[in-house]
Amino acid sequence: MTPSSDNKNMILAIALSAIVFLGWQYFYAGPQMQRQKEQQAELAKANASQQTAQTNPGQTPVGAPPPINPAAVQPASQIIERDAALAQSPRVKIETPRLTGSVSLKGGVIDDLSLNDYQETVDPKSPKIVLFAPEATKEPYYAYFGWLAAGGVKTPDPQTVWSADGAALTPEKPLTLSYDNGAGQVFKRVVSVDRNYLFTVADSVENKGQAPVTLTPYGSINRIGTPVLGGYAVLFEGLLGVMGETGLEEISYSDVVKSKLKSFERVTGGWLGFTDKYWAAALIPDQSAPFTGLFAADGTTRPAYRTVASLSPLTIAPGASATSTIKLFAGAKEVKTINAYRDADNIKQFDLMIDWGWFYFITKPLFQLMTFIHHLVGNFGVTILLVTVLVKAVFFPLASKSYESMAKMKAVQPKIKEMQERLKDDKAAQQQAMMQLYKDEKINPVAGCVPVILQIPVFFALYKVLFVTIEMRHAPFFGWIRDLAAPDPTSIFNLFGLLPIELPNITYLHLGVWPVIMGITMWLQMKMNPEPTDPIQKSVFGWMPIIFTFMLGTFPAGMVIYWAWNNLLSVTQQYFIMKKNGVKVELWDNLRGVFKKKAAA
Repeated sequence: MTPSSDNKNMILAIALSAIVFLGWQYFYAGPQMQRQKEQQAELAKANASQQTAQTNPGQTPVGAPPPINPAAVQPASQIIERDAALAQSPRVKIETPRLTGSVSLKGGVIDDLSLNDYQETVDPKSPKIVLFAPEATKEPYYAYFGWLAAGGVKTPDPQTVWSADGAALTPEKPLTLSYDNGAGQVFKRVVSVDRNYLFTVADSVENKGQAPVTLTPYGSINRIGTPVLGGYAVLFEGLLGVMGETGLEEISYSDVVKSKLKSFERVTGGWLGFTDKYWAAALIPDQSAPFTGLFAADGTTRPAYRTVASLSPLTIAPGASATSTIKLFAGAKEVKTINAYRDADNIKQFDLMIDWGWFYFITKPLFQLMTFIHHLVGNFGVTILLVTVLVKAVFFPLASKSYESMAKMKAVQPKIKEMQERLKDDKAAQQQAMMQLYKDEKINPVAGCVPVILQIPVFFALYKVLFVTIEMRHAPFFGWIRDLAAPDPTSIFNLFGLLPIELPNITYLHLGVWPVIMGITMWLQMKMNPEPTDPIQKSVFGWMPIIFTFMLGTFPAGMVIYWAWNNLLSVTQQYFIMKKNGVKVELWDNLRGVFKKKAAA
């Protein structure tokens, strides 16, 4: 006998969900460490080949800044602590409500930044997030600004020590740096910063010489050594930018090491820099003037990455002066802050700094909805529960029609069985008669799968919101859930910490309370329908909640809470719709049957 149509729908729905979860598990949670190892090996191999071959001069655009000085990239044996590196050069403090750091007068480099509002862990006493770090440290990361000269003009370089007009850079007090090359040109740099994460660097040159000089201004963000990556395909980390009409460019660390240099010449509008999961640094040239964008990796003792914005050359006549301005974003990827910069300065597609994903048309509105509700309730966990209710309400008419169709399917099962028995020797006639029965009874045999299919993009979108937006980072729920963006930290294998057992670093052994709750709710949802008579189907239904429980164990706790709550709402919704349509709810009989079997065993 062929399986009943409602069981077919259930199997199809489960299969579709399993494809989603298995795909996520395969791409995002399972092989993270393996991907990181492979990437590091690939980078090391590519870097080794660069030791014997410098970047091809033929690939370098005219006027491109020189590569990072190999002497500035310390080998592992010469790496020093951050405080010692900061003490190697005179400095001017950076003091803003959201940033703490300093500007090195040697080179005029912004190479010391910490984020006041963010800590490394949920413990408020843990260290602040360090964004920029100077050369000679373990992970140098800094912004450098300079001039390229034609005709042998002496310009400031990384060894130049600038003079400063103050002891601190604040939102109220810009910093002015000065340097006289002794050959007729006086360089000045005015650095200002707002109350969030935006620096404005205005470089000017006064030509006191007897001949005109031609200089090309540029800004560069340099990052030495490959940072530790999350390894998630759902999130991009690396070099990125918007290059005029070319649009968004995302270049991984391994790809830029292979290609050595990728350039976009004479583009108008855009930005470029580096992005991590929650933090970023980007150069923002004048949006109305053309610039050349470069993504490069230099061959040194460690991979040295840089993103460069080169502006148009300036010719300064004797007695004249010229100024060039580049802005620098360096901070947390907060949606509100980034959108405000995009709108205020008309920065082309600056909101793409945040990886909204393929379903951005759902992800962005969903984030805005969650933000609005969070302002009302003050807890992102509660916000997730309320958003789930709203999503269920939106899909309720469709779900209602679906459940009504499934209820009708159950009601006509006797007719279908009789027809299958009567026409068992004529499959074609059987199918034709079944389709006519569906038409007469106004039944859609695939209606049960439609709500599941339509909710998959919503599931993806919510996952992206929880995973990539910093607003969810370290957002607590209740009890032991102190970070909705991280997996449930508890584990059933040591009785959630009650047993003094140190678990090995195996992902699936850290199975927390909420994944278990989710598995129970999924099991209850399956018990709403009659158990299949086919042993294979019965086995699939029996194992599915267990499989999903372990798969969701590695997901952000907020995502698991959403799925468990969604299951409970679905059970409640299905219960009332089935009662409304006069269809027997199999839940209680199925549960009694389970416990009777347990008692008999």
